[in-house]
Amino acid sequence: MSDGRAGIEAQVVGLSEAIARLVPCEVTVKRVGWKGDTGRLPWWLNLAPRRWLTPESDLPAGRNKADWPDLWIAAGRATLPLSIRARRWSGGKTFVVQIQDPRVPATMFDLVVPPKHDRMSGDNIFAITGSPHRVTPQRLAAEYEAFKDLIDALPRPRVAVLVGGKSKAFDLSSERAAQIAHSIQIPLEQDGGSLLMTFSRRTPDPARALMTARLRHLPGMIWPNGAGSGEGPNPYFAFLAAADYILVTEDSTNMATEAASTGKPVFVLKMDGASLKFRLFHEELERLGAARPYGGAFHGWTYEPVNETDRAAREVLARIGVEVPEPVIEGAKAPKPPRKPRTKTAADPASKPAAKPRTSRAAKAKA
Repeated sequence: MSDGRAGIEAQVVGLSEAIARLVPCEVTVKRVGWKGDTGRLPWWLNLAPRRWLTPESDLPAGRNKADWPDLWIAAGRATLPLSIRARRWSGGKTFVVQIQDPRVPATMFDLVVPPKHDRMSGDNIFAITGSPHRVTPQRLAAEYEAFKDLIDALPRPRVAVLVGGKSKAFDLSSERAAQIAHSIQIPLEQDGGSLLMTFSRRTPDPARALMTARLRHLPGMIWPNGAGSGEGPNPYFAFLAAADYILVTEDSTNMATEAASTGKPVFVLKMDGASLKFRLFHEELERLGAARPYGGAFHGWTYEPVNETDRAAREVLARIGVEVPEPVIEGAKAPKPPRKPRTKTAADPASKPAAKPRTSRAAKAKA
């Protein structure tokens, strides 16, 4: 269940799909909608949440256990009045998982899956690096096929640039956008290669226009490349699949986590502003070997792809008592069979060879 915002919905659906890849199950997406300004109320003021839901929310109306799911996964402030009551409404049937820090006592849910940089701990808390997402090798391959004709001819290295925008902690001024564009333009002009750049809905229009104007002469693709040009298919996942290097602005946990799941070098672009939580997040990516601050040059390294969505899915299944075999790691050596213990067999003393007589020191001849 999601409150409808794209990033939050991707986290809920991503974790749900990961569970469905591990065990046969049916996934149903419900988008929460509130009448009037009810969704802006604190959860504790929304005393009768069912009354204020829009018809499109399609929540089970009664307490019939058959109408309720075995597993409820939700994220976002708008879902809190429902997640907190789901166990009671379902008669204890539904196991409730809340993604992100709900900013209410975690005991109100069966399991909370926050990012590690929120620094939550407890028996029913399973913290992960970044956030759940929908990136898989299979999806990247499929998305790449849709843009194959446009990307295949581009020279290497292919540099994907994922640009975010304004948030509570960060902003992207025209000055900072110009600095980022210049730091990308120089190595691509000097060493060759191509640009695969995409903007988010939060990217300020002046910054988007400036970066597009500065970099449009380079080989590659920019999406969207102007006002009203973003109606076509979004090549975001195709860019991740095609890239040799990935640059991502520091404002987005989702984009950085998705980039780190590819196993490709990830460079973090500095924006205007600062945040302790995001600094802790980027430090965690650095410890995992996935990301480094961008210093104006591209260089490669290798690391194990960050697959936290699958790890969270396995934890959810373990909590509801569903056993899932551990993944087989390709190239891993089979464990050696245990060494057989050496056993001593008792024998008839008469069968043993006679001991060689020892000569005492006193009996030895002196030189």
